[in-house]
Formats: sequence, C-alpha cells, structure tokens
Amino acid sequence: MVSVPNLLEFARNPVAYVARRWTPAQRTVERATLTALVLSVLIVVTGGVVRLTGSGLGCDTWPKCSGDSLVATPEMGLHGAIEFGNRLLTYVLCAAVGWAIVAVRSAKPRRRGLSRLAWSQFWLVVANGLLGGVTVLMRLNPYTVAAHFLLASVLITVTTVTWLRAREGDDVPRPLAGARIRQLAAALTAVSVVLIVVGTMVTGAGPHAGDSSDVPRMGVDWETTARVHALLAWAVVALTVLLWLALRAVNAPRAPVVRTRDLFLVLLAQGVIGYVQYFTELPEVLVAAHLLGSCLVWVAVLRVLLSLRERGLPPVAAAAPVSAGRPAPAPAGL
Repeated sequence: MVSVPNLLEFARNPVAYVARRWTPAQRTVERATLTALVLSVLIVVTGGVVRLTGSGLGCDTWPKCSGDSLVATPEMGLHGAIEFGNRLLTYVLCAAVGWAIVAVRSAKPRRRGLSRLAWSQFWLVVANGLLGGVTVLMRLNPYTVAAHFLLASVLITVTTVTWLRAREGDDVPRPLAGARIRQLAAALTAVSVVLIVVGTMVTGAGPHAGDSSDVPRMGVDWETTARVHALLAWAVVALTVLLWLALRAVNAPRAPVVRTRDLFLVLLAQGVIGYVQYFTELPEVLVAAHLLGSCLVWVAVLRVLLSLRERGLPPVAAAAPVSAGRPAPAPAGL
C-alpha cells in the first residue's frame, strides 16, 4: 500500500517521484524520444488529411466540437469525425511526449539539457493546440493555417534534436568536418527552412482550402509561388550533392556521409512526388504523401547537420566496458 506522504510527494512532482524510483535503460530513453518524433510527424500528416478531405470545419468551433457538444456527433458526418479524430490524436501526442519527459528525467545520471528539450516539446504541443483552436475560430484563415504548420515544424525540430541527443553524450561538441563543410551544411539548413516557408504559401494559395465553404486564400499567384518552391527544392538538392562530394573528398567519417546520402534519397522521392502532383492537378493522396515527405526531408536535414559533430556516447553506454579505449574519429579537413 502506498503511504499518504508518498501520495503527497507524487502530487507535488509526479515526474521527480517516478524518477527516484525508476531507471530506464538507454534503449528505453531512445524509444521514448523516437516515439514523440513519430507522433509529431503523424499529427502533421493527419492534419493534412483534415484539410484535404475538406474537414477543417467539421468541428465548427473550439474548444468544443460544436456549440452544444464537446465531441463529434453523428449529425456532423464524416467531416466531423475526421476533424475530431485529429483533435483526439493531440492527446496521444501528449502521452508520447509525456513518456519522453519521464524517461529522460528518470535516466541516470540526470541530463538536464536533455530534460529541457523534452519539456519544450510539451509546451510546443500546448501552443500549437491553442493555435489550432484559433485557426478554427478564424474559419481557416490561410495565414493562421500556415503558422499552425510552421509551429508543428518547430515541434518536429525539437523532437528530432531530442531523439538525436538522447543517442549521444554530453561532451563538448567536437567537429567532424572543417569550417567550410559546416558552413555548407548551415546553408543547406537555411535554404531548407525557406523551402518549408514557401511551401506553406503554395498551400495557402492552392485549391485545397480545408473546407467546402468560401475559405479565403493567400493573395499570391499560385503558379509563380509553386515555381519558386521548385527552384528552392533544386537548390536544396544541389547543396546536398555538393556537401556529399565535399565530405567524400576529405575522407570524412562515415556518419555524415551516410546521413547526406540518406537526405539525397529522401529529396529524390519527394521531388518525384512533387512533380507528379503538380502535373496531375494536385490529387489529394499525392498531396498527403508530399506533406509527409516534407517532414521527412526536414528530419533528414537535421540529422545531417548534427552528424557533423560528435559528443561521445550516452552516459550509461559510456560507462560500459565495451566502450573503453574507443578511439575518437579525426575531424575532416576543408
């Protein structure tokens, strides 16, 4: 039986209470942070499904689903079920983020920087949930829809970094490549950010407004914006190829070379989907696939960027005898 003082302790700080009584394995921490990443991508894709099926106002108010019902009712039909289902997925995402927070906090020794990253996921989920509500109340204003997606991209950024940081140690970052290669990777990341922002403009001016009602669109020319988006995509591809060639030229460690190759493959698939959807007048299935691809491209870009430095093994793994005497890779030139 749990004593009253322990119940009070749990009520004051449940995360610390669990952390004092549970030490997860390193693999558990990695799985928890990866789950949060997967769910953060999934909720973006399901949000796209809401828009592509015209269900954005299936629940026509917020925080309730309708003026007199907290949940979707049969009278709301399929659109109400789709929109309300996406809202429910937010709670699944919260559970995944909560698991990541508890697992990271409970790991021994305590990693305060990693805990801050995990907690920031929670506040981003809350902020984006509120912004999603504002989006509904503003009847799918394209600018709030774009902001909703961009904030979700920030969440994907944090969940990705948390997952990658959970798999490494807390040593001072040591570069695995020279300054010019790191600058090239930074340029690749910056252009990718612009690509994502312009992609929201393509969506905001395009035909999939999110509802069958008269939803306003962004006041930009869709064809011109789509072409700019395509040029930026080609710039990202070119920078990826240049980075891969530079890494091979200086005989860089395997990790950044492999991550850059993976990014190129994701970009190749995304480019094929993008052009096919453009020439087939934006079928919903391909638009959803392209949305998933944009998330995977951004995750791959972050993996490339973080692969250009190393911070040792995670504290638990570093204490294992098998890691003793492991030589550190030498930084590549250029």
